[in-house]
Amino acid sequence: MNYLHNKTIIITGASSGIGAAAAKALAAHGAKLVLAARDQDRLDALVGEIRASGGTAAARIADVTDSADMEALAQYAVETFGGVDVLVNNAGLMLFSAWKDLAVNDWGRMIDTNIRGYLNGIQAVLPIMLERQSGYILNMASVAGHQIGDSAGVYSATKFFVRAITESMRKELGVQHGIQASTISPGVIDTGWADKVGDPAGRAAAKELNALAITPEAVADAVVYVLNQPANTTVNDLVISPTRQNW
Repeated sequence: MNYLHNKTIIITGASSGIGAAAAKALAAHGAKLVLAARDQDRLDALVGEIRASGGTAAARIADVTDSADMEALAQYAVETFGGVDVLVNNAGLMLFSAWKDLAVNDWGRMIDTNIRGYLNGIQAVLPIMLERQSGYILNMASVAGHQIGDSAGVYSATKFFVRAITESMRKELGVQHGIQASTISPGVIDTGWADKVGDPAGRAAAKELNALAITPEAVADAVVYVLNQPANTTVNDLVISPTRQNW
């Protein structure tokens, strides 16, 4: 059974990596995609690729750290496709540093994107879902939200936060309003994240870790599995990791 056909799905961080791979996979199942990121050229290219393959997609520049921008994104989805069935909170930052390095700017960037960004997405779509008493919020978490690795204290904290709010939503929004809420916790995925680490020592550690990574397409398959469930079934948390990852 395909429960994704004609569902309107917002994906943040959709211009590359897991977001782009998930968009293609979901479009192949007949979903209508609203793709959000800060890179217009990449978004346009992805929309063109999906449409050329017979899929349905539209895109809008959005900054997840701006609550008004996320509200405008949700409204764009309503105006374009008539509603919002699913939010995939995917935009995120993974930046490594040792505590002694006091990488305060990196800490703040992760908090703004991985915590405030997710909350902004939720508050933008939740009124629509509450009115309909249905919907699905998928928050991309991480194995770092299950256990803490070296030089990843703040990043892990943001992902523990994601798991906590999702479990809270599952117990409240799911039980009382029929709104499904899930996390997917990927292990090391090759999305180019290692090159974004500002701290030199952290960047070296990230590149070493990234050597065993699996592809975004593997995670996209997990996204399809989690979202392609009937309304009475929720996958609480799906963990997907490289076979050789030892944490």
